[in-house]
Amino acid sequence: MKGLVDKPSYIVELLEKGVTLEDVIDVHICEQALVEKSAFVVGDLGALMRQHVYWQSAVPRMQPYYPVKCNSSPAVIEVLASLGLGFICANKTEASLVLEHGVPPENIILSGVFKQLAHIKHAAKNNIQHLMCENEAELSKISRLHPRAKLLLQLTTEAHAAETSMAFGFSLKSCRHLLEAAKELGVEVVGVTFHIPSSCQDLPQAYTHALSDARCVFDMGLDLGFNMNILDIGGGFTGSEGQLKQVESAVRPLLDAYFPPLSGVQVLAQPGSFYVASAFSLAVNVVGKKVMNRHWDSLTQGMNNEDAEFLYHMNEGVYGPFSRKLLGNCIAAPSVHKHVLRAEEGVYPSSLWGPSLDQLDQVVERCLLPELSVGDWLCFSNMGVCGLEEFSCLSSSPQLPVYYTVSTCDWYRMQGAGVALDSAMKNVSMVRYSV
Repeated sequence: MKGLVDKPSYIVELLEKGVTLEDVIDVHICEQALVEKSAFVVGDLGALMRQHVYWQSAVPRMQPYYPVKCNSSPAVIEVLASLGLGFICANKTEASLVLEHGVPPENIILSGVFKQLAHIKHAAKNNIQHLMCENEAELSKISRLHPRAKLLLQLTTEAHAAETSMAFGFSLKSCRHLLEAAKELGVEVVGVTFHIPSSCQDLPQAYTHALSDARCVFDMGLDLGFNMNILDIGGGFTGSEGQLKQVESAVRPLLDAYFPPLSGVQVLAQPGSFYVASAFSLAVNVVGKKVMNRHWDSLTQGMNNEDAEFLYHMNEGVYGPFSRKLLGNCIAAPSVHKHVLRAEEGVYPSSLWGPSLDQLDQVVERCLLPELSVGDWLCFSNMGVCGLEEFSCLSSSPQLPVYYTVSTCDWYRMQGAGVALDSAMKNVSMVRYSV
């Protein structure tokens, strides 16, 4: 083991050639089997680099601004900051975290529909000038507390309105009034932001309406003397390459028509899930088991596979790292740790629950798994979309260990991309790892 610094804030395990993420998980499962069998998280920092390379090749005109609320892990912030991303911060805590990692204030946007006064004051004190605004009350607060702010007006979209019962953003009908109010208060407006959710079924139509409306707001702003130069098309990027291609094919011709490169408009996007979803995996332990609807054949005394159904309790649930299930998001079925799998075993209908007896604490409603025993391990992939504080503060364990990894190939690719590891990665201690 060789550390680059004496007291790292976290450790990154450098994987030699041939060592896989599954090998890392297997090693830590073996370690946990000897102690408390706590759940743990494994983060692949190389996945951030791979997603960044793909983003740049697929949508080169869209500058990525990472929403910190997706995953506020210091390791994630450090790597993405080193890659030159901008950041969307919902409050002063997130802004402080990003500033601590050396991100210039001009690469930070303070979001939030209703901002606390302290957050606006913090932005002004730290020269964070770009703020989102969607109503006249916010505009009034910002004009008093941060008169040098540069506003991105939050435009509502039909797709976003259909997803939530609460209407966020201003409508095209009210934008003239909001622009005039900003002019009267002496607050600068520099652009427009909107959001198309990933659940949208008709991306071409949704982006057509949103970008057409944004063009109208730009024209109104220019008429009033504002320097309109930033367009933020928001998030809604799942992490799937196929979905990104769909967005690109829907957006590119519209940008060429409404905001061509010669217009000088800077186009931003907020790929949160796209960067971090696939970068983290969660290993959990089976702590309870129930057999439901089990019937026995009276002649063979064997179990009828079609009638066997199992209910398993895990040591983590929706009040911990699976909290996004409470927001209506689906949790994909896990893989089973390799020691459980045997060629002769069948699979059975199963449901997965957290450790509580709460009816809401159901993680996976139904999936097919081999029969498990208490003490077996399950691995959930694509668990990167949440702040890592959710892995600790809300979990049944005092703190879930997080093990960061990067392959030598990805490490060299980071260096080739111009990431200044000696300075930007100063809090990382590298250790050699092999199995």
